This record gives sequence, structure tokens and C-alpha cells, in this order.
Amino acid sequence: MSRNFNKLLNYSFLKVSLIPLMLWIISTLVFILLRIAPGDPVDAILGSGANEASRELLRYQLGLNESLLNQYLNYIINILHLDFGESLSTQEPVLSIILKSLPASLELGIFSIFFAVLIGFPLGFLGLKNKGKKGDYISRIIGISSYAIPPFWGAMLAQLIFSVNFRIFPIGGRFPIIHSQPKITGFLVLDSLLDNNFIYLKDSLYHLALPSLTLGFLLSGIFSRSLRINLDKTIKSDYVNAAMCRGITKRKIFINHALPNALLPIVTISGLTIASLAGGALLFEVTFSWPGIALRLHEAISQRDYTVVQGIVIITSLLIVSLNLFVDIFIALLDPRIEY
Repeated sequence: MSRNFNKLLNYSFLKVSLIPLMLWIISTLVFILLRIAPGDPVDAILGSGANEASRELLRYQLGLNESLLNQYLNYIINILHLDFGESLSTQEPVLSIILKSLPASLELGIFSIFFAVLIGFPLGFLGLKNKGKKGDYISRIIGISSYAIPPFWGAMLAQLIFSVNFRIFPIGGRFPIIHSQPKITGFLVLDSLLDNNFIYLKDSLYHLALPSLTLGFLLSGIFSRSLRINLDKTIKSDYVNAAMCRGITKRKIFINHALPNALLPIVTISGLTIASLAGGALLFEVTFSWPGIALRLHEAISQRDYTVVQGIVIITSLLIVSLNLFVDIFIALLDPRIEY
């Protein structure tokens, strides 16, 4: 037991030690790509009609008149001090922008994963229970269709059906404009509960329902297919057959042996799916006008706001790397067969 624990510690230490290297590579690539991309942030801020004196003054104030090497060195030093600078367009601290936007994306992601599991698992069970029958085909069609639909197209289709035609849900936004948002943690559902304000809770859930259900449905195919394949493989394994020969009931075999082993690969897929939300949610948040970090990134890219783009990419990369590390360690704790 202690030997396996030491191996796990060494494995965790190795993974953690690689995080700074990965973040340095990502931050360097972002710095280079933003500088070689066409366009000028000065033009985005002042417009193309500004005179040369104003342009040079702003360039000096933003530090864009320095050499690329000096800009890069200052950029890396500031990151090491957790200073991501200020927005080139609004002069607001980048870290403040991220802290305001990140809870909205996390809240949408958490509810989307919840609905993905809620939709995907029953579909997976339905397909396995009716293998080769009508239920199996229905499960496969829904699973493949949900996975194949582009997120932005699915978002627009959901808006057209449930917001424009049936007027069941609001077409976008996170909270009614006429109300002031409860600000405690940045997670509106949690803040409404902490504030004991059920009117705000109803409004926040009302606005959250359509985007999270839509994204959850689009992600459900991954869970339904994975559960069906892994459960089918597990049920056919030798240890399940041995348990049946010993007279153990199918229900106990399924709950105590088959299902836990089938869920191990799904934990890995869940981590990768959550990580993919960082990129896949960009157009999704734009479509729903969801004030999350992906929408803020889209705005910063269109405004050539270097500092905001750099800060968002670095923080998002850190969250993704940390999440993958947590998933790897969690799986290693669950499955003693894993070698490091």
C-alpha cells in the first residue's frame, strides 16, 4: 500500500512540475501569435482616422513602442508576479475582468455537464438493455446526432424553437436587465441561495435553463456512447461471469462490479469534455450573449486587446491542466491496476 502511495506521489509531483513548462510554452505562443496577426490595437482603440501624434502617444502609454524582446520579458516577469496588466481598451485590470467573467462560464459548464449526464446515461442504459432492438437504434441516433451538431448551430436552433417560436425561454443573457445581480461569489444560482432571494433564483435558473440544456444535450452523446460501450464490455468480462457462476444476483453484479468499472473511463472522458468546453463554448456563449470568459475572449480578440487575450488564455490553460491532473490522480486512486 505504501509503495503504491509513494508511486502516486511521485507521479503527481512529476505532473505538477510540468505545469509551469506547459504554461510558459502556451503563454509564449500566445504572445507570438498576437504580434504576428494582422491588425493594430491602436487602430482598434482610436480608429483608423486618428492623427499620428495621438497614435504614437497611445503606443507609448501601452508600451507597444518597445522592442518585442522587451515586451516579452516584461510580459513574462509580470505573469510570474500574477500581474496580467490592464485592458488596452478599458484600462480595467485583466485579472478583475477574468474574475468577473469566469463564474458565468463555470456555472454554465457545471449545469451543462449535469444535464449531459442526466440525458446521456439513460440513453446509454436504454441502448444496452435493448441491444439490437428499436431502443438501441433510437439511443444511437440521438447520441450520434447530438455529438455531430455544431454547438453554434445547435444554440441558434434552440433559440429559434424555444425563444422565438414558443417563447418559453429568454433568447439570451444571464439575468434580467431590470434587476441588479446579487454579487457574492459570482455564481448567480449560489448567490441567490445565499441571499435567500428566490425571485433572483428563479430568474437566474430561467436564463440558465436553455443554454445549459442545449449544451448538455450536445454533450450527452459522448456519455451515452461511452457508457453503453464500456458497460457492454464489462458485462462480458471474465470476473462478471465468475460472479454469476457463484450465484450472485445480476443486480448485485451490476451495481457492485460492472457499473463501477464501466464508469472509470467515463471519468476520464468527463475531464476531457469539461476541458473541451473552454474552446467549444466560445461561439456558444456569443450566440446566447452569455457574459462568460469565452464571450469576453471573443470581444478582446475583435478589439485586438492583447493583455486580455493573454490573461484569459493563460488562466484557462491553468484550469484545464489542473483539471486533467485532478482527473488523472482521481482515476489512479480509484483503479489500483494503473501503473505510473
